[in-house]
Amino acid sequence: MKVQPMALPSAPLLHDLYRATPGYFALLGCPVPSLQEVTRDIETALYDPRRRLELLYQGEELVGSLDYKLDYPQAGDVTINLLMIRGDAQSRGLGRQVVRDLEKRLPHSERLLASVLGDNKRAVKFWERLGFAFATDARPVMTWYAKPLHRQARPDQPLPVASGK
Repeated sequence: MKVQPMALPSAPLLHDLYRATPGYFALLGCPVPSLQEVTRDIETALYDPRRRLELLYQGEELVGSLDYKLDYPQAGDVTINLLMIRGDAQSRGLGRQVVRDLEKRLPHSERLLASVLGDNKRAVKFWERLGFAFATDARPVMTWYAKPLHRQARPDQPLPVASGK
């Protein structure tokens, strides 16, 4: 899977991805965002230095997008705001691959969270299969699922010493 950071010129690509995945927006009870709305969302996200927006490619084919935020809600956390796999590319293991790859790119993070908007039972099952557990109820808007990550010691830092207590 190839990951490409998004920039404002990516808006038409993300918009096309959204249009190819209308079931997600129907589940939320809203229309697919317009190109103008997508552009505004990308622009807003780019102002936040902790936010990451990525396009996901399998070969040359755009198959999804990933939106996550570092050190949110607290230091050491990474929150996935949206992982979207194009409608016709779902159920091929791509989402699982994206999450596993993201975990590898976060060697110093302590916890990975995923927000699930609305009553999205399929998303809940997806996150639970990946080892996430229910963390916070913010219904009716969303629920959060969390998974601890094993923090790896950096070569320049000693490993913690267990106390005899």
